[in-house]
Amino acid sequence: MSKGTGTEDPSGPVRRGRCGGGTGRQEGPTRTKPGRHRQWHHERWPAAPAWWHEEHRPTWPGPPWPRSKRYWGGRQPRGSYLFFRFAAVFGLFVVLACTILLMLGAAAFLYFPTPLPAPSSLLEDLHPLRFLAYLGGAVLLLFLALRRVGHLASRQFTDPLSETMKAAGAVAEGDFSARVPVQGSPEFRHLALSFNQMAQSLEAADRQRRELLADVAHELRTPLTVIQGNLEGLRDGVYQATPEQIDLVLDETQKLSRLVDDLRLLTLADAGQLPLDLQDLEVHQLLADLRDAFAPQAAEAGVTLQVEAPHQTLHPLHADPQRLGQVLGNLLINALRHTPPGGQVTLGAAPVGAEGQPEGVEIWVADTGEGVLPEDLPRIFDRFWRGDRARARGEGVGSGLGLAIARSLVQLHGGRIWAESEGVPGKGTTVTFVLPLSTATAPGP
Repeated sequence: MSKGTGTEDPSGPVRRGRCGGGTGRQEGPTRTKPGRHRQWHHERWPAAPAWWHEEHRPTWPGPPWPRSKRYWGGRQPRGSYLFFRFAAVFGLFVVLACTILLMLGAAAFLYFPTPLPAPSSLLEDLHPLRFLAYLGGAVLLLFLALRRVGHLASRQFTDPLSETMKAAGAVAEGDFSARVPVQGSPEFRHLALSFNQMAQSLEAADRQRRELLADVAHELRTPLTVIQGNLEGLRDGVYQATPEQIDLVLDETQKLSRLVDDLRLLTLADAGQLPLDLQDLEVHQLLADLRDAFAPQAAEAGVTLQVEAPHQTLHPLHADPQRLGQVLGNLLINALRHTPPGGQVTLGAAPVGAEGQPEGVEIWVADTGEGVLPEDLPRIFDRFWRGDRARARGEGVGSGLGLAIARSLVQLHGGRIWAESEGVPGKGTTVTFVLPLSTATAPGP
């Protein structure tokens, strides 16, 4: 369009690209003002859109300009904004505190009327500067008091939380000895006690796991060493392949097989995955069968084996005969091993509960051996525990899994087991377990 004539250039105005550059042309009688788009979107002018009419708008699909940084666009607020926001909140708090103080003062003045002082004194007391000084001092004291209270309250909450987080981080890194100080409110004290109990349980489980791995390695290494030594001797010609030498190697392999079977049985029983073939059992008959089975071993050791079970008052048990026989067999083997010649081992049973309404059957195995020290009683059902560590794997010493298996099998039947001993030679040890009667076998009232 030529200047002052109103005629239009047929070629049309030249559009300078998206932000004033480029070579595109814009059709239509109206021309955009140069630079308006750039000034609005890049120099943050609070102006109207760059094009006077919608039909003359450029044809590109979206805004070609970058997002204005006038708004944060996902960035964090600047320090000045945070400062002014804090100042606004603090100013609002001061105004609110002053309002509350004035209302309290007015209420006190109206509720507790006092004689008016002399006019000169009243004017002096109500001097604006002095009033503002008093008011400012009161607000300052209130602010300091509230700040101190807030600091104490925050410490009461943050200190226990920080200690708990520190201990939790230590436990997560494998340090199970970390503990949380018991402090703060009752809720935090309860949290600290629960956390300490959890950490103590984890520490005990970790220690038991390490001891178990060490014991398993020791139990496996001993027979493997014997087998390896004998096989190397046979290979080098040191030993002859006699039946006695072959039986020695075979005995060690059987020990390994029993150890592996015991560990597998113990693992399944502890996990509750061992299937049980529950049947109605006569307790007296079960004890008599065990006495007959172990009579030769007792006679060889010079130990008397007897049964004390009044079969007239015993009611049938609903249990797995194989697993229950395994429990009693482990207890009998342990008792015969620790009873000297001339001693006695007793198998006994008795009903548990009120007369006419029994709740279960109590079965025990008592011996007259050397006994167990009182401090060792809580540990005799642990895996690989032996009363005399110095004997390790000497002749006649088991693997240390018999009592642990007995406890797991009793618990799998829903019972409980314990041991009693005075630790005095000759008085021996008594291991007792109680199994509940099933509803099908328990007699009615």
